[in-house]
Amino acid sequence: MQSFSSEASFALLEKLRAERPLVHNITNYVAMTVSANVLLALGASPAMAHALEEQDDFAAFGSSLVVNIGTLSPPWIESMKRAAGLYAAAGKPWVLDPVGVGATTLRNETAADLLALRPTVLRGNAGEVLALAGFAGGVKGVDSTAGSDAALEAARAIAEQFGSVVAVTGETDFVIDGKRTVAIKGGHELMPLSTALGCSLSGVVGAFTAVAPAFEATVAALTVYAAAGRMAGNRLKGPGYLPAELCDALYALDESKLAANADAKQI
Repeated sequence: MQSFSSEASFALLEKLRAERPLVHNITNYVAMTVSANVLLALGASPAMAHALEEQDDFAAFGSSLVVNIGTLSPPWIESMKRAAGLYAAAGKPWVLDPVGVGATTLRNETAADLLALRPTVLRGNAGEVLALAGFAGGVKGVDSTAGSDAALEAARAIAEQFGSVVAVTGETDFVIDGKRTVAIKGGHELMPLSTALGCSLSGVVGAFTAVAPAFEATVAALTVYAAAGRMAGNRLKGPGYLPAELCDALYALDESKLAANADAKQI
């Protein structure tokens, strides 16, 4: 059985910090600032570029792409599809975060079109993964009403059909590629009460995929984020300052803190 130790995740974090990949984000208005700050604290270089006219240029020098459908509009949808196609054609990784899929026709159609472009990694909550796989239920607005383990079958189906690594995040996170499943424990109960932290996690996944193979990168990204989230939450009495504390925890994360605050195991 393959090992997914804290040492392996920390080694990829150190690689990321040394290489400082440029992560091209087409993300939602709510998440832009938090995502950029999280990526900077992690050691990556964020770029928020949504205009169609910029996509060819950014795809030429970006290390990876993150597409987040949280605040859709027709011009943004066109940019998302253009960018995803360019990164895929260049053999560069791209991450799809299908925020709120299942809630509206526009989100459903956009997410389906983007999934057909075969993202390197799909990162979503259980409700979003269930909706993409065509299962009934599990979504309330942009929030999941299902636990992450309820989406494992759906995640495997998506991974096998589209060749994507699927990350289902929740109280326990799962990373699935159709053959392997890794469960990651960590994080903090305050995290769902602070907006944009899930979207920022997709950015972190994008950063790690720029420096490592997709499955290993996604496991490392979720492990690092879970550890930092636990550290940040344990310092607070409420969610108000959680994004700032999370950035501080990511910036200060070392191997011993990672091992003490998150755990990844193949199941």
